[in-house]
Amino acid sequence: MPEPRQITAAPHGHVLTNCGVWSPDSRWIVYDVRSTPDGSVFDGTRIERVDVETGTVEVLYESRHGACCGVVTASPVDDRVVFIQGPESPEPDWTYGAARRQGVVVRASRPGVAENLDARDLTPPFTPGALRGGSHVHVFSPDGAAVSFTYEDALLEAAAAGGVAAERNLRGVGLSVCGRPTTVPRRHPRNHDGSTFTVLGSRLCDVPRPGSDQISRAFEEAWIGTNGYVRADGSRQRRAIAFQGHVVTAAGATIGEVFVLDLPDDLADLAVAGDGPLEGTAVTRPVPPRCVRQRRLTFTADRRHPGIQGPRHWLRSSPDGARIAFLMRDDAGVAQLCVVSPAGGEPRQVTHDATGIASAFSWSPDGCRIACVIDGSVCLVAVDSGEVTRVTPPVRDSSAPRPEACVISPDGSRIAYVRHLAASAGRAWNQIFTVGTV
Repeated sequence: MPEPRQITAAPHGHVLTNCGVWSPDSRWIVYDVRSTPDGSVFDGTRIERVDVETGTVEVLYESRHGACCGVVTASPVDDRVVFIQGPESPEPDWTYGAARRQGVVVRASRPGVAENLDARDLTPPFTPGALRGGSHVHVFSPDGAAVSFTYEDALLEAAAAGGVAAERNLRGVGLSVCGRPTTVPRRHPRNHDGSTFTVLGSRLCDVPRPGSDQISRAFEEAWIGTNGYVRADGSRQRRAIAFQGHVVTAAGATIGEVFVLDLPDDLADLAVAGDGPLEGTAVTRPVPPRCVRQRRLTFTADRRHPGIQGPRHWLRSSPDGARIAFLMRDDAGVAQLCVVSPAGGEPRQVTHDATGIASAFSWSPDGCRIACVIDGSVCLVAVDSGEVTRVTPPVRDSSAPRPEACVISPDGSRIAYVRHLAASAGRAWNQIFTVGTV
């Protein structure tokens, strides 16, 4: 069994995002400093990175004017990082919340120099390429050309609070096209420009029809493959995002299923509107571009434990794009790792462990193994056979590996994870660990 190494020791929080925590050269790990073990209190004010060999810590960004920041991920191709920032100079009617936050990009070579990812325009006529609310958990595409995220709408949230007849504010999946800046008028104090052109890709429904493919929520997304996936006819879909979508079964239950957004090869095509305005209206959600196709992959309503279940996790694709991994409960109610092809077909159960998967997970670069937490240990699961190998000793108290992140490095040599360790004065803090994969 390889020897785990504690990488950080500072007396403050260290929170890893569920993916994208490694620099492309596998040398650095990026994190934020939120104080709670699960990061549920958004109180961090710094984005940092640590050298896994030397333990050297660098501050990449420190928020200002009362804003907080967190949930950082790194580009797989260069030195950019992207993260959430809450409102600067917050006011009673504009405090941090799901519909009142944004993405921010910083380069490690220029720490402290930030650019807005997504533009915001809160006053009609709205601006195509800008949002009207808050984005969350930003992840670069494999080529670094776009960023995916989840989104909630401040205008529709306010409309509901004010009793205005409008579509509901529902969480959706969007994407920002890098290198296509969006400029918005300064008609509102919370308007701002962005360095990308941003759209929503998911198509949502206020009241999904029971038994249909309509969804009321799109979330926990992942880019599919490093170069998309192969369609059933043998052609290649070069850009796609998998996500969890909430459907309503024929019996009236809401469950999560696996969905896919097929995107155009040319991201410039995302600027072409479909059957409604990309930017939305004062009472309707932004509408997906004409070239985005939403598909349902799984149909699990008839299972004993239907739908995606288990600890909170994001879908994850194998590097070749052939398999999307997710969690479902088996007939005994145990959360097991499953995979399904983005081209369609029946899901396959990978693990048959009596304890079950206890964390988010990540794929190895060769697509053969998945890292996750099982029974208090960081483990590697062989995807073809389901064989589970412990790579850390089991810990079954509050200092066990945290469930939020278990991320294999780009070179496949290490796994980054977090433990909540006791410190002085009765405090305990998240600390980052790594362990080798062999």
